[in-house]
Amino acid sequence: MALVFIDYTPLFFTAIAETPVPAAVGGKFVQMRNCDTEYLVFSPREFTKYHAGIVERFCLDKGIEGSYDPETKRYDIADKAWIVAGGGKFELDRDRKTIRLFDDSMAYGKFDRAGLAEKLLSFPEFTGFTVLID
Repeated sequence: MALVFIDYTPLFFTAIAETPVPAAVGGKFVQMRNCDTEYLVFSPREFTKYHAGIVERFCLDKGIEGSYDPETKRYDIADKAWIVAGGGKFELDRDRKTIRLFDDSMAYGKFDRAGLAEKLLSFPEFTGFTVLID
């Protein structure tokens, strides 16, 4: 399964906060799937407070229809071909060259850990990094 990595960190810091992107950043992420493609979407804690906000932002960016559940805890995608497989938290430290993925999402559950470290390390921006998955 192909992996697409999307990181809203540069968008938030450069375009919204108008500050340099820090070397170390933390936040939340969601893991989504559509057909034979998996998406791992990172968002800094300052940008999206909840996992549902990450799914909503992704859908808005991609022109995918969705809506919040009646309790506004989940953002559900209308197209049933899309699956939000889970979510968690991340810590990314570019100076130490580490990525830590941990915890889970109250709205979407635990993320699928199988093979995720290897998939992340296949991206050129993570060459030489260590991926820690708790």
